[in-house]
Amino acid sequence: MSGSFSPCVVFTQMWLTLLVVNSFLSSSEAAQQSVVSLQPPWTTFFRGEVVTLTCYRFGFSVPQKTKWYQKRKTVKQTPGPLVIKAHTLEVHESGEYWCQADSLLPSMHVNLEFSEDFLMLQAPPAVFEGDSVVLRCYAKKGIEAETLTFYKDGKALTLHHQSSELYIHHANLKDNGQYKCTSKKKWSFGSLYTSNTVGVQVQELFPRPVLTARPSHPIDGSPVTLTCRTQLSAQKSDARLQFCFFRNLQLLGSGCSRSSEFHIPAIWTEESKRYQCKAETVNSQVRKQSTAFIIPVQRASARFQTHIIPASKLVFEGQLLLLNCSVKGVPGPLKFSWYKKDMLNKETKILKSSKAEFKISQVNISDAGEYHCEANNSRRSFVSRAFPITIKVPVSQPVLTLSTGKTQALEGDLMILHCQSQRGSPCILYEFFYENVSLGNSSILSGGGAYFNFSMSTERSGNYYCTADNGLGAQCSEAIRISIFDMTKNRSVPMAAGITVGLLIMAVGVFLFYCWFSRKAGGKPTSDDSRNPSDSEPQEPTYYNVPACIELQPVYSNEPEENVIYTEVRRTQPRQKHADQESESPRSRCQMAEKK
Repeated sequence: MSGSFSPCVVFTQMWLTLLVVNSFLSSSEAAQQSVVSLQPPWTTFFRGEVVTLTCYRFGFSVPQKTKWYQKRKTVKQTPGPLVIKAHTLEVHESGEYWCQADSLLPSMHVNLEFSEDFLMLQAPPAVFEGDSVVLRCYAKKGIEAETLTFYKDGKALTLHHQSSELYIHHANLKDNGQYKCTSKKKWSFGSLYTSNTVGVQVQELFPRPVLTARPSHPIDGSPVTLTCRTQLSAQKSDARLQFCFFRNLQLLGSGCSRSSEFHIPAIWTEESKRYQCKAETVNSQVRKQSTAFIIPVQRASARFQTHIIPASKLVFEGQLLLLNCSVKGVPGPLKFSWYKKDMLNKETKILKSSKAEFKISQVNISDAGEYHCEANNSRRSFVSRAFPITIKVPVSQPVLTLSTGKTQALEGDLMILHCQSQRGSPCILYEFFYENVSLGNSSILSGGGAYFNFSMSTERSGNYYCTADNGLGAQCSEAIRISIFDMTKNRSVPMAAGITVGLLIMAVGVFLFYCWFSRKAGGKPTSDDSRNPSDSEPQEPTYYNVPACIELQPVYSNEPEENVIYTEVRRTQPRQKHADQESESPRSRCQMAEKK
């Protein structure tokens, strides 16, 4: 039969066409192919029979516009939904047919043959792996099944049940070959009817999947999407596939699913291992696995950006301090921690802050130090560089003191002045003044204040004060007046007291001597006859009036304004023999004054 092997040629051509299309589709899913189907699903018919061709979009959806072709001549062009069943075409003539749905790629070519032979083997236009295939041995007039024999590659096939149909379950590559059937003629021994030969070439339902990762070079801890890429043949685009993903042969997730993508929330360098995917039909008749794929995970490199208010990093006491930490190059979610290292190099974690922003409404001196933030994404910790924060505290009013605590000194005494502010950021400049003239200055980095010493002299008597300044404004101390200790004035009191005591002792001595002398004279009276008056002259008796002890009464008067002490000493003279002498006895008065 001249046309007996044409179906084999058709299948070969269809297979090559599908391979080209599949390769194209594998490289670009956007380039999809139109689909043509046959009803009944054979490519060989007896003359006078009719076959209906239907054109679909990829996935067997109805197109808006359809074009039909026979060899290179346009058979019919339909405008789409305006024509009823526009995507169908009835054929009763032998030829090569294909269609184009909308703007998709043309469908595969179908070679239809209408024959007048007595016996023919009918087969579908294409066979795909996993398909259940039926080859039918068909005659114009009914034939008995017992007389039929099927051959593959010239060898008779043994069937469990005699039938006019040969069933191939779950077609695969081993089913490839040349098929035909024969039937014995009635009343003729050894005579056979032989059908046409059909070449069966099992095609791939879908190519071996290719596993890809997006991004292809993920950063440590970043999310990754795995995609299992494959493409169903257009003629089987209504088939349903499911996908499974593996890491080191361990199934990822909860199992296989209809999605060709698998999302990994975070991938780490230690998980840079062998990944694979598997695509299979829902009934698991066809399954294919990708080659192993190692995802190169790069170690994350954190790029910190810190924003500080105020930007100078110099904060005055009582001001607002705002620190903000942002990280690039590190996948989230991130949790932040803040640390502070004080002046003693002791690092402490700031427990009250777990956000990217850290705020101190009013800073004080204890907030000074080096700060850094730590970003943690539950798997890795990333630490920023430290940045110093300096808290400037204005100096308090300094206090000026003397080491002796006394403001009077002797000539040549060593005087030590001490100036100190209780509060204030270093470095503090202390300066000493005498009557508004600078005596010198000293810069102090730590507490304790500054000292200034000098030798006391009369020229250095006067007012002293000091100033303290750390760049935020100078503060002045209270003034202290220092003077020379005056020995003359300060010795006046003991000198006056000594003089007074001396005078008292001298007065008492004179008084005792006088009393002793008077008593001695009255106890031994002498008479001188030559000197006694005559009897005719009356003699007046001589009286010695011995006065009582002289009362010495010192009188003190301290006038603070003049610092003068007055002392008065009184002495009473003895009476004379004669009345005129007794009435004229004087009292002597002495005065002494001494200024302090």
